[in-house]
Amino acid sequence: MLDVRLLTEPFIPGVFIGPFTNAHPGLGGVCTFVGEVRGGGGVEALELSHYEPLTLPGMRALAQTASSRFGLMGMLMLHRVGTMYPGEPIVCVSAAAEHRRAAIDAVDFAMDHLKSDSWFWKRELRGGVWNWIEPRDQDHADLRRWG
Repeated sequence: MLDVRLLTEPFIPGVFIGPFTNAHPGLGGVCTFVGEVRGGGGVEALELSHYEPLTLPGMRALAQTASSRFGLMGMLMLHRVGTMYPGEPIVCVSAAAEHRRAAIDAVDFAMDHLKSDSWFWKRELRGGVWNWIEPRDQDHADLRRWG
């Protein structure tokens, strides 16, 4: 089961993770990553825009690739767009598998792709000024390790 959603409103990850986990009886492990807007450092807000015709199909293809590559029982992928504030979740990726390593690797794989090779444009508000954010060199290096 792949559950992939693009969200425009704040969400509570546990509302989705509990039912996702329960939908996979007999699993050996679930790994979940939740990314939030960083507080501190002067960040007032984060805005994610996207190209709608590609975003959701691209996310679904990424979830399918991860599921096939790591032999998953299921994957949950939630991603916010729009304006978000410190402490709000941006992304939630959860993988269910028979063995923990597959779940952990699948989430890591999906996040590396979402961070560096996806359909989102990010900008952050600091001191009342919006600035675009590009993936860091480390983000690109993380993505390359998957071949």
